Amino acid sequence: MPPERSITELPELALYYEGFGKGEADYCLVADDDGLVVGAAWTRIMDDYGHIDDETPSLAMSVLKDHRGRGIGAHLLQELISLLNEKGYKRISLAVQKANYAVRMYDRAGFRTILENDDEYIMVCDLLNEAEIYNDGKV
Repeated sequence: MPPERSITELPELALYYEGFGKGEADYCLVADDDGLVVGAAWTRIMDDYGHIDDETPSLAMSVLKDHRGRGIGAHLLQELISLLNEKGYKRISLAVQKANYAVRMYDRAGFRTILENDDEYIMVCDLLNEAEIYNDGKV
């Protein structure tokens, strides 16, 4: 069951939206279905549950329940990873509940678990920008 909308008023969640767009790693992609926003994925460098350091953007994402299972989340995730790669970020992190079905999607996208507790995984996806690929002799 989803949480009540009033949770957005909790002070500890304000870091996800206050001043969004002003930070260097504040990026958001949305998916729409005939003008209705059905999903979003966004990043920012913030001291949230998935924070690993001050150079790594943390990922958050959501897809409306009726639109899940259609590849929307996977597409948003891949596009956001590509965007961060183009911007030169070395990695992206996230925290996800162990019971969340999206854990498999993150695994397929290249995320690996670096920490865990009873309830959640902290995951990281390493990125390679084109300069690093070239310098490694892969191009």
